[in-house]
Amino acid sequence: MSEKKMTSSRRHHLKSLILQIAQNWLDQEIKEADAAKEAYMAENCPPPDLSGDQNALMEYCKKLHGLIDKLDEERYDIEAKVQKTDKEIEDLRIKVVDLRGVKKPALKKVRMSADTMLKALLGTKHTVNMELRSNLKQVKKEVKEEPTEAVGDWRKNIEDKADRKKMFESA
Repeated sequence: MSEKKMTSSRRHHLKSLILQIAQNWLDQEIKEADAAKEAYMAENCPPPDLSGDQNALMEYCKKLHGLIDKLDEERYDIEAKVQKTDKEIEDLRIKVVDLRGVKKPALKKVRMSADTMLKALLGTKHTVNMELRSNLKQVKKEVKEEPTEAVGDWRKNIEDKADRKKMFESA
């Protein structure tokens, strides 16, 4: 028994519902992040007290300037640590690649004669002749001469063969 397939309209409807739910989750996460930022700022950065005379405001500015310098130094230190760890991570990645080894590419078949292959390997200075037959030992070919019966009468030859035929038929 085959399972019923979902219609395209049903599939699109479900897809849109899933996307709506995901969008609601993202909106909620953004609101929570904004609320967390505001709570952090309220806790760590109280609103400035601007009441008082000019000397009190100048002292307050110097105090803020000192805090900014301190935070800037911390930011620089953290940035240096991040760069150092990034460099270490990159070095480790290179080590991992070296340990795995380089993947060899698939080689293409190339039609090449032995002479051209040796020229490619040894260069043009070395000329190697791959004519293997030149290195072979010369052997004289002995021709066997069979006795020729063609000199005799051909009719006699036919009669002999006819006798053989009769011999096989009688058996």
